[in-house]
This record gives sequence, C-alpha cells and structure tokens, in this order.
Amino acid sequence: MASDYKQMMKDVSSQVAVLKKDQPDTIAGFYAMAGGATKNGALDEKTKELITLAIAVALRCEPCMAFHTAALVRLGVTKEELEETLGCAIYMGGGPALMYSAHAMEAFEQLSKKD
Repeated sequence: MASDYKQMMKDVSSQVAVLKKDQPDTIAGFYAMAGGATKNGALDEKTKELITLAIAVALRCEPCMAFHTAALVRLGVTKEELEETLGCAIYMGGGPALMYSAHAMEAFEQLSKKD
C-alpha cells in the first residue's frame, strides 16, 4: 500500500492545529462532540471506535481510518475484532468499502508496530 498512516496522521494533525488556532470555537465544539460520542456508556469506548472505523471505511475517509485505527490499537483491539468490523463495513458499503478495508488493514499493521 502506498499510504504512510503515521505520517498522514502527523500531516493532518498539523493542519488541524492551524484550524484550532484560527477557528477555536468550531474545533472545540468538534472535540467536545467526539468526547461525548466516544465515552463509555451503554457501549464501551472500544465498541464505539469499532463503529467509527466502519463508518470511516464506508465513507472512504483515509485519515479518519488512521485516527480511529490508532485509537483501537491503544484500546487493545485484536486483528479478529478489526476484521469482523471491516466485514460489516464491506457488507454495508460494497466494493468501495472492500478497497478501503484493505487500507484499514494496512493502517492496523503500520500502527500496531512498536517503534
């Protein structure tokens, strides 16, 4: 695969930092929404991150896939859990989701490696 997901996350983060400075209310609102959506409740954080990854695949957002895969690695996702989630994304998103699932697998492999 051609993408370097660690670098992608760094690049996106640097541009988001600019937006955070220039549009603080919007970015603070987004982060507040993200925190509320992913905190433990009836579903735990890991389950919610699996859902967000499936949505990122279905919507074909590679940077989103990278960030949510990194969160899942931090939360101890197994390859099997990741693959079952991607199976649901493929079911709902068809061929394009299959192609982006391959990217998500590559992101998992890259982001699981200990530097």
